Amino acid sequence: MTEEREKTVDGLSEEERDARHAEKMKKKKAARDKILATKTIEKGLVIVHTGKGKGKSTAAFGLVFRAIGNGMKVGIVQFVKGKWATGERVALERFPDQVTITAMGDGFTWETQDRQRDIAAARAAWERAKAMILDEEHDMVLLDELNIVLRYDYLDVAEVAEFLETKPEMKHVIVTGRNAKDELIEIADLVTEMEMVKHPFRSGVKAQKGIEF
Repeated sequence: MTEEREKTVDGLSEEERDARHAEKMKKKKAARDKILATKTIEKGLVIVHTGKGKGKSTAAFGLVFRAIGNGMKVGIVQFVKGKWATGERVALERFPDQVTITAMGDGFTWETQDRQRDIAAARAAWERAKAMILDEEHDMVLLDELNIVLRYDYLDVAEVAEFLETKPEMKHVIVTGRNAKDELIEIADLVTEMEMVKHPFRSGVKAQKGIEF
């Protein structure tokens, strides 16, 4: 009796519900197809992952692996995590024909305590990034934690924004790091802000293998 009551609570039989659902999905698909038909532009994107929540670099490396799966070549410049041994780096080293990784090398200001050294390292990393973006070899370039470098004014954000705005048409460039500057957000095609709702670090849980690195 209960099962029968659940089937008829809205006055419809299961068959009628299924038919209504199918009709609704048919209309939804038609509307979706109509929208997709208007999307005809193909171009390289400037993508920014920012915000205080975890997942900015994680999502960016997800795009890297997706690109590799599609036979694309990817260049990666890590502006902060120079000395960190990360799982993604180990995995990506298995694709030497498709991936080029350049690390800043010395960590960052809280490690070196040397601003001028950090500025020089950031500039060297940026020059390497520009070369990858301009070459014809790489389809995608990830500038991991570039926003941190820009936040400390180790690079001129106006210079970076102007360069990315005039990059080769089909080149994808991904920028990660919290506190993305307005100039970068303005010229980007896609901006995602990660919002932190809860983080285990605040409960005393340390960074763990497979999660943070």
